[in-house]
Amino acid sequence: MLERIVKAYNEAVFETDKEAAFEVVEAALAGGLTAEDVVFKVVIPAVEEMMSNITKDPDANLAQHFMTAQIAAEVTEKMLLKFQQPPEIIGKVVMGTAHGDLHSLGKRIVMGCLKALMVDVVDLGVNVPAERFVDVAQAENAQVIAISAMMVHTATGENGASKVRRILHERGLEERIKLVVGGAPYRFDDGLYQTVGADAWAADGVNAGRIIVDLIRGIKKS
Repeated sequence: MLERIVKAYNEAVFETDKEAAFEVVEAALAGGLTAEDVVFKVVIPAVEEMMSNITKDPDANLAQHFMTAQIAAEVTEKMLLKFQQPPEIIGKVVMGTAHGDLHSLGKRIVMGCLKALMVDVVDLGVNVPAERFVDVAQAENAQVIAISAMMVHTATGENGASKVRRILHERGLEERIKLVVGGAPYRFDDGLYQTVGADAWAADGVNAGRIIVDLIRGIKKS
């Protein structure tokens, strides 16, 4: 039964058919699967498979991955209401686009993946000042700050990631809060993330989820 459900769910999200995905989930619940089974045995494996596929094919359809992440996030949020016990959240990330940047698609893909992977996301939106990233991350006890930028001048701007790094250093937070960046400028220059002082960068919205989860786990082990 589980194998059939996984196959049907994967086919639905591959076709970006949200209605069909939810029909699969409802049928799974009616057939005896728990909400926990749906998240951990159906949704999360699908997200992980998407991460693996986009690693193999960097030119994969961005819109399709966006919809897959969104469906995963919506299914997960609905299933969480049915959990017998609150799920264990593995960590927290504060996310937004760099100051001066109004692009949000990549950030929304990351959010969808992270929510499905049991990561609490604090979305600061777009055009976020450096101080706000750090203030909120500190107040929320977040392990990661994630900053997206779609233009070179917002990636390297004086109120962007480099200033976030400086504030983290000044407040002695560099071991507690890691900084990850992503967006087009970093794909064109894979050393740019080091120039702005980030701990890591992601080539796309899907792999950003995996990288952020790895950073969270690293901090929790230290």
